[in-house]
Amino acid sequence: MNRHAKKYKLRVIHSFPVWLPQTQTWMYNQVRYLPDDIEAHIVCERTANLDQFGLPHIHSLDQAPRWRYHWDMRLRMHGVRQYLGYLVSQSRRLRAGIIHSHFGDIGWADMGAARRAGVKHVVTFYGQDVNFLPTVHPEWKTRYQDLFSHVDRVLCEGPHMAKCIADLGCPPYKILVQRLGVRVDQIPFKIRQWDPSEPLRVLIASTFREKKGIPYALEALGRFQGEVPLEVTIIGDASDAPGSMNEKKKILAVMEKYGLMQKTRMLGYRPHSVFFEEALEHHIFLSPSITATDGDTEGGAPVSIIEMAASGMPIISTTHCDIPGVIRHGETGLLAPERDVESLISHLTWSVGHWDRWSEMVKMGRTHIERNFNAVTQGTLLMKIYQELMEK
Repeated sequence: MNRHAKKYKLRVIHSFPVWLPQTQTWMYNQVRYLPDDIEAHIVCERTANLDQFGLPHIHSLDQAPRWRYHWDMRLRMHGVRQYLGYLVSQSRRLRAGIIHSHFGDIGWADMGAARRAGVKHVVTFYGQDVNFLPTVHPEWKTRYQDLFSHVDRVLCEGPHMAKCIADLGCPPYKILVQRLGVRVDQIPFKIRQWDPSEPLRVLIASTFREKKGIPYALEALGRFQGEVPLEVTIIGDASDAPGSMNEKKKILAVMEKYGLMQKTRMLGYRPHSVFFEEALEHHIFLSPSITATDGDTEGGAPVSIIEMAASGMPIISTTHCDIPGVIRHGETGLLAPERDVESLISHLTWSVGHWDRWSEMVKMGRTHIERNFNAVTQGTLLMKIYQELMEK
């Protein structure tokens, strides 16, 4: 063998409709921090926010010849096929070994492309695809049976989601927990300190969706505000998702009910960098996720909780889905049952009464994130999943 021969890199295509919405930095981290042994390519329908999430090897259908774009879209629209021919052609051109589809419904659509291209198929589930789709649209239960019979590996964020996927009919041997990671070494760690003579600054950050539990957070703050002066910041807004505008109305109604308007800054959507800038100026991160009435859940845990734990922010959240795997109640943060406003108030009361213990909790929280949710470490583990799959 020629010792100067170029080492072969396994090429993996990440399939995702839009690269990349501003609220999905966790997707960027998965691709960005794969080791150099993997040559990662992104195949999408269109791009957005490339100033924040630009990477090498992005192949977007809307940049292909117009005939190709319209042909693919018409075949999908008329139900001739679910997958994009563009995904097949790019897989063949790049000589990819794996198509990694992100979200279960995208994985189902990509099944035919993986078969036509003759590559292995990996699908990651994230939350809405696990609980919401099969509940609101029962046809997805049948579609997932088809997916589970053909896919090579199904990845998810934690054991709770793994059980949910198994309950949908996926053979357990195909399911692997692959945690989402954050770049811990790039997140400044600052132990928050609160002077009881100053306002308690509380940060809430998420898209306005029922599963985020923001009205419960505000209800708790509204009833708690008599205990200490409060300043609240909300980063996020309504999206195009069904029900999001209605959720915004609920949020505003609670703020109006408790007179929180004058105490709250609503910043709307902001770049990820602003999220961290604001976080360093706040004392507590409040993120009480719930199971929505339509079945929608976090699936795993919000990445914002992982990031805030890494930053040294005291966190109050809920026992929802895989959040207890990120925040250990009483050790690295405080967890309440879902929709339990009284427990949220109790945790706020404990926090202001024991602010001298924040340091111990957030140090343990940072260590936990460093060990289990580091993007570089998780990238290496994902590479091993790919390599082991190619050896079969």
